[in-house]
Amino acid sequence: MGITAHNEEANIGRLLRRVQEQQLQRVTLTEIIVVASGCTDNTEAIVRDFAAGDSRIHLLVQERREGKASAINLFMRHAAERILVLCSADVLPQVDAIEKLVAPLADPEIGMTSCRPAPVNAPNSFMGFAAHLLWGLHHQINLRGFKAGEMTAYRKIFERIPYHTAVDEASVEPMIRGQGYQVRYVPEAVVYNKGPETAADFLRQRRRIYAGHLAVKEELSYSVSTMSGLKILRLLLGNLEWRPRPLVWTWCVVALEVYGRFLGWRDYKRKRDHSVWEVAKTTKELAGERGSGGAGEQRSSGAEREGEGVIL
Repeated sequence: MGITAHNEEANIGRLLRRVQEQQLQRVTLTEIIVVASGCTDNTEAIVRDFAAGDSRIHLLVQERREGKASAINLFMRHAAERILVLCSADVLPQVDAIEKLVAPLADPEIGMTSCRPAPVNAPNSFMGFAAHLLWGLHHQINLRGFKAGEMTAYRKIFERIPYHTAVDEASVEPMIRGQGYQVRYVPEAVVYNKGPETAADFLRQRRRIYAGHLAVKEELSYSVSTMSGLKILRLLLGNLEWRPRPLVWTWCVVALEVYGRFLGWRDYKRKRDHSVWEVAKTTKELAGERGSGGAGEQRSSGAEREGEGVIL
């Protein structure tokens, strides 16, 4: 398992503890490699504390921040196994997520799997609504196709991804599919994350992702399933919530997304490098409060119950 981290002291301990607590039957986790890139907080110290008590945990340090793709390539060079799990340090998987994510790779035809991200944001705020709406659409798209996100498992059948890519999962997909393997969405493998809490952070994320997808389309001749705005619009209209507030908020989110894609298109045309991107700081406090990972899960579950009109 590879975990990429940049100043993740708020969550890295909870993530490592959750990885250690994973319920594994068919799957054996032999290595947990954390790549700490240009960290200026206590991330490295926390990882070293865990490594002292668990021989599977290894810390690789990049003195300066070189981008997530560079961290992933460093992880791949050091990983001994042929099946890899990859995630960022700002997520929290359910206790059976790794088992469910990796198990399909027992089929030699499967080359890559992806989890179901579940935001912990409360959906009764506009930005929380936006997070649930986007990840709900992501889920619906995955039920009809495939779009990797947040935590993935894949076969180590290539040496590296492009160092300058800003969308690592989208860069792995064509590597796997291009060698004749199938990909599979595993909705039972749930991973908690946190969406942006400000419009500025939302746009920061969306422009970087869209610019990255445009680059993958040109350089690798591969379009991820979310590139089609028409496909997303059809899904949205088919699941539209007609109550006044959700209806208005939905179209406000659409407007933000369109603007974010415009900014991403402009960045791509201007050849702006997003490989080392500005961190969206409001996505880093996973549970919404300092506390255990369990608290974050309870908040997420409650949010889904309250926001049934939002979760697609």
